Amino acid sequence: MPTLNLKKFEFRQKVLAENDRVAAALRETFEERGVASFNLVSSPGSGKTSLLEHTLRELGDELNMALVAGDVQTDNDANRLIAAGGKRVRPIVTGGACHLEAHMVGTAMEEIDLDGVDIMFIENVGNLVCPSSYDLGEHLKIALISTTEGDDKPLKYPGIFRRSSVMVINKTDLAQYSNFSIERVRENALSINPGLRIFEVSCQTGEGLDAWYDWLRGVVAGSESLASMAVEEAR
Repeated sequence: MPTLNLKKFEFRQKVLAENDRVAAALRETFEERGVASFNLVSSPGSGKTSLLEHTLRELGDELNMALVAGDVQTDNDANRLIAAGGKRVRPIVTGGACHLEAHMVGTAMEEIDLDGVDIMFIENVGNLVCPSSYDLGEHLKIALISTTEGDDKPLKYPGIFRRSSVMVINKTDLAQYSNFSIERVRENALSINPGLRIFEVSCQTGEGLDAWYDWLRGVVAGSESLASMAVEEAR
């Protein structure tokens, strides 16, 4: 049994090492082209696609955004982003895999022209566990949680919140109808990662989205430093 566990550990390390090599090359490409890259992670149904739809509609004429949309079986999310005005959108259908890997993003990137792009959004598969371990070449991970989930999610899935630089709390308009406490989820998340930048938004009412838009503008303008927000990846 100890030998079997060792082999599993070595195999995982080799997989992650190769993933990290590809991710480093992607990040170097983003940096050379002046593109800010974000890996957006959440549970299914929390509102990743809705947030990106609103962002495209509000900032599409102001910022140049490219998007990769990951899903297990369909390209529905990518189609929604195109309908919202996305001009450089590529789907990744994993065929059952519970997370994106750097080589998948690299393949999708071959069909995206980065000339003039300000921001690259990578919408990961809906999952708070597997995606936390995989670097996709992003500058920052963004964890999104909604008030239709438990406010103890940061405590139950600490890895993704520890490795994220930003947390978005979505569906704030629904908090009054559940036992979800925005104050408690903030406390739980900050106990895992005191450096988290937190946004409270409702994609239904639009509440809080202006602060999110202003942050993205600041990133592109250079007034928000990605380097100062980046979290050191730990396996």
